Amino acid sequence: MTLDNNQSLVKTMSIFLIPLLLSNILQSIGQLVSIVLVGRWIGEDAVAAISAFFPLFFLLVSFSIGIGSGSSILIGQAYGAKNEQKLKEIIGTTLSFTFLIGVSLAIIGGFFATDILNLMGTPANIVEESAAYARILFISMPILFLYFVYTTFLRGTGDSKTPFYFLMISTATNILMLPILLFGWLGLPAFGLYGAAYASVISTIVTFIILHIYLYKTKHPLRIDASVRKHLLMKGDLLKTLLKLSIPSSINMILISLSEIAVISFVNDYGSQATAAYGVVNQVVSYVQMPAVSLGIAVSIFAAQFIGAGNMNRLKDVIKIGLGLNFAIGGCIIIFVYIFAPQILSIFLTDPKTIDIAYSLVVITLWSYLIFGTAQIVAATMRASGTVLWPTIFSICSIWLVEVPVAYVLSHYTSLGIKGIWIGYPAAFFVNLLLQYSYYQLIWKKKQIISLVQS
Repeated sequence: MTLDNNQSLVKTMSIFLIPLLLSNILQSIGQLVSIVLVGRWIGEDAVAAISAFFPLFFLLVSFSIGIGSGSSILIGQAYGAKNEQKLKEIIGTTLSFTFLIGVSLAIIGGFFATDILNLMGTPANIVEESAAYARILFISMPILFLYFVYTTFLRGTGDSKTPFYFLMISTATNILMLPILLFGWLGLPAFGLYGAAYASVISTIVTFIILHIYLYKTKHPLRIDASVRKHLLMKGDLLKTLLKLSIPSSINMILISLSEIAVISFVNDYGSQATAAYGVVNQVVSYVQMPAVSLGIAVSIFAAQFIGAGNMNRLKDVIKIGLGLNFAIGGCIIIFVYIFAPQILSIFLTDPKTIDIAYSLVVITLWSYLIFGTAQIVAATMRASGTVLWPTIFSICSIWLVEVPVAYVLSHYTSLGIKGIWIGYPAAFFVNLLLQYSYYQLIWKKKQIISLVQS
């Protein structure tokens, strides 16, 4: 670590953050193009079919998010400690474990997609389309999982540029294939809604292959070589540490996904227009929460590297800079969306009633993503040290004891109707921040922090 002052740290974190933000924007652009094409040329029921499936897909992808979160902490600490042997062990163990999880979930998801969507209360007019769309995406899940953890490996070493470059390839491939498969250009069949799923599968597989060709040709330290392959059978003690870090994060993501399934079941009660509005606002919100999510990743990685290097006194600087960037970047994006919300929503939707429902969700929830970002940064700092259990418990409690009950009660037992569902989000964000910050100040700051990869 050569970051000797805050100015240097601000610059380094900002340089890391820019490709990370651009990566998130690119991901959303791919989804945006898909939603716009599907919504404009196939119909809002098709948008609703995708929207109904998203919480289920996110539920299954949560496993890889948890594994990626745990491995990024270990990668960051090993890289900060300059422990190349440990780095290879982490890569080998994580890849094998991730692949097994990906295959298992692809099989489960493929068999039970319709049943789960029915349990979610998906409107009958879209459930079969949504299930068929889901089964296509499940095909790519093992590769998607491996691609995801490899981006966390790279970012764990402080490299956010390489994942961004390959995401450009993935997004370009997806956007190129989308109209071809959607409308049946170049002599191919017109797959309609399912063309969006096939385009996603193809772009994931192509990008993953090109990424590994690049790593191999450049002799990248993270490439799969002999020193990594000998660890593919998984090292027991390292797998135990990975699971200790990953399981709470996975459980957290799974329960967040289940809460979204609960929330969308409330939304589904108001019909497919409400479901479509909910899905479109999720697209808009994905841009709003990008700074928070990206800063959480950045803070976790830089904190992990300082911990690996034994430089604990810099952790407070990491969190301070992260909070400042959260309010500066996130605040600007939120103001922009508030000003232009009607125009933004009309890009996706054409029905005035659906736009009105979506607009109410934007107005009620958008400001609270600054609170969400603050909680993300505080929790990320603690997770970088291996403290994952309590941040996970706080997140789960805020969702299941606040968000879901508030959304249910206000939408079912007050005159607010569907607007009551939206109020659950800021309520949960506020409680989560209160719990995370209290634990950080009263307990975590008094603990002795040690690296997990020194041995």
